[in-house]
Amino acid sequence: MKKIYSFLIISLATLSLYAQDSSDAREVGLNNDKIRKATIENVESEQGDSVKNWKITGILSFNVGATGLVNWAAGGNNSINMLAGANVSFLYKKNHVAWDSNIDTEFGESFVENNKHPWQKTNDKLNISTKFGWEFAKTWYLTALGSFKTQYANGYDYSKEDDPLLPISKIMSPSYTDLSVGIDWKYKNLLSLYLSPVAGRITSCTDSALRVSYLGDEYAPGEQYFGKNYKAEFGASFRATLMYDEIQNFKILSTLTLFTPYSKKFGNIDVDWDLSVSYQFLKVLNVSVGTQLKYYDAVKIKGPKDEVATQHVQFKAVLGLGVGYSF
Repeated sequence: MKKIYSFLIISLATLSLYAQDSSDAREVGLNNDKIRKATIENVESEQGDSVKNWKITGILSFNVGATGLVNWAAGGNNSINMLAGANVSFLYKKNHVAWDSNIDTEFGESFVENNKHPWQKTNDKLNISTKFGWEFAKTWYLTALGSFKTQYANGYDYSKEDDPLLPISKIMSPSYTDLSVGIDWKYKNLLSLYLSPVAGRITSCTDSALRVSYLGDEYAPGEQYFGKNYKAEFGASFRATLMYDEIQNFKILSTLTLFTPYSKKFGNIDVDWDLSVSYQFLKVLNVSVGTQLKYYDAVKIKGPKDEVATQHVQFKAVLGLGVGYSF
């Protein structure tokens, strides 16, 4: 009998210990699940915050126009016009750090049948810039800026009778590289005004036949800088950037850049102003107006009334209707 009682007591004790271990295991499992869930929530929260720190805005467009004529008594030529462009900004802001980058590019061609030069380039631009700033006071940033400008393909003066035509511009002829440090005042993501008293500009021209046109007369044969394919200048610069998208489907993007060297040419200001206005409707259609205004002190152009080449204000306007996306 004693053996039976002893066996029962040992069995009950074992079951009690097993039940306690199972309860502890379940509690540990629940705690692990809570920790895992909290970890996942923290990671998702951090990823969400990281995404919120970025804003991407811009315009993508593709415009096509065509004219077809068959036995047209009034005359004319069959033609096609094509233009593709993108102006996209990447804006990052976290705590006291602001990082803004932009790519502004476009390329256009036209085809006119029965023309001596049927294929003609109409637009060509590649502008890249990036700006990194540290906010030392509200809306004021100590900033470093870098930018690069050039084009994709050869450009020609189609009004000339030369055969073959000689290029008047090429990729990297010219190109402009700017590096500077200054103060940037920003109003939200709408407006930025940047002033730098410490700015450097490198103007490059890899084609020796075009260096006088873009670098200056001192790069002509027999002159001081003949043989060099670049010009480095140190001076002051100003840059204003506007990005307006407060109205749905309507966007204005504009950049104005000014530069003057610390030299005997101080006060001769290089001007580069790009403006793009677009409106998107019916989800995929886009109407846009784009303008470019340039003035470079070293670039001399011989106008129709000029006896010799001289500095001129350069201006271009493009009105487009086509497929586009604004975001």
